[in-house]
Amino acid sequence: MDLLNTLVDKGLRRELPTREEALAVLATSDDDLLDVVAAAGKVRRQWFGRRVKLNYLVNLKSGLCPEDCSYCSQRLGSTTGILKYTWLKPDEASKAAAAGLAGGAKRVCLVASGRGPTDRDVARVSETIKTIKDQNEGVEVCACLGLLSDGQAERLRDAGADAYNHNLNTSEGTYADITTTHTYADRVDTVQKAHAAGLSACSGLIAGMGESDEDLVDVVYSLRELDPDSVPVNFLIPVEGTPLGKEWNLTPQRCLRILAMVRFVCPDVEVRIAGGREVHLRTMQPLALHLANSIFLGDYLTTEGQAGKADLEMIADAGFEVEGTDQVTLPEHRTETAAGGCGSHESAGCGSHAGAGCGSHEGAGCGSHEGAGVCGTAAAAVPAGEARTDLVAVRRRGAGTDLAPNA
Repeated sequence: MDLLNTLVDKGLRRELPTREEALAVLATSDDDLLDVVAAAGKVRRQWFGRRVKLNYLVNLKSGLCPEDCSYCSQRLGSTTGILKYTWLKPDEASKAAAAGLAGGAKRVCLVASGRGPTDRDVARVSETIKTIKDQNEGVEVCACLGLLSDGQAERLRDAGADAYNHNLNTSEGTYADITTTHTYADRVDTVQKAHAAGLSACSGLIAGMGESDEDLVDVVYSLRELDPDSVPVNFLIPVEGTPLGKEWNLTPQRCLRILAMVRFVCPDVEVRIAGGREVHLRTMQPLALHLANSIFLGDYLTTEGQAGKADLEMIADAGFEVEGTDQVTLPEHRTETAAGGCGSHESAGCGSHAGAGCGSHEGAGCGSHEGAGVCGTAAAAVPAGEARTDLVAVRRRGAGTDLAPNA
């Protein structure tokens, strides 16, 4: 297919595809799907080999959010029945992080629900970052706290944070349809503050909220312009009790096309499969590893994910390897010219919440969105208006509980 040959050539040169080419990827047929995956896989392997970076979420503060993001289980007035608790102490957060690191995670994402941190919150999280760094050599820490005020990104960097996440989530044109308590411009400003402070910026999107192909291309091109080092791709989990609880718009094939489009537009950037992979990709998850080079291990912020052991087995069975702490995630051309962050922001590049979120849309989330259900769960056509409690389980273990985490 001429389109795919053109996109591969551009991806290997770090050249931006046209919008028409990006839209054409989303419009390909299921018959062409394996060709699309194979083409995007060539670009992925050029810049990241067969490595898969593992990330681990620690929800420092769950629920209790004043924002009204329609996709979020932690939103104002939520009736989802999620765990609700205030800030974990530094040693509690470090203990939770250690479980993920023991399972092979390289980065810990510290997430807190809310519009954004107060200066006291930044001091609290800074102490947590220092505790985790002191106790775990070589760990990366991403802070995911919502909208930043002036000077807060610098304070987090000085405490040892490596990265900061705040997702754009959807296109500027449709943003007001999903959130009214803050603006798209607010999110862009926070990503820019992280960049300016020398933090590695992490910003992504949520697919499946009823958006058009044009909306998806709009947000991915906006991300490329912002040039974060990592781009989490979340797939909406329609959680019962949220305004989008009846939006079941995704198929495994649709998810793979979206990931391929993101890879072509952002060829040399860490593309992370975030919340919803277990729910929407299901048994097709291994194919997605040919497109993305990063995933979350274990549970998400408020919902359960695939067992950590199953994640590791899936990676090995698909012929990939877990990225070690001694390996640099980004290609050399992005790291060697970095101005203080974890990546350079030159010609290529592409790169939350509900107030916050390291790659998440789940209310605040480091690359997660609201959870994930059980890998391989049968997912027949979803009857209109019905909740899928078989695919989504509220998290009742790990951070904020007395039970061991899934890692």
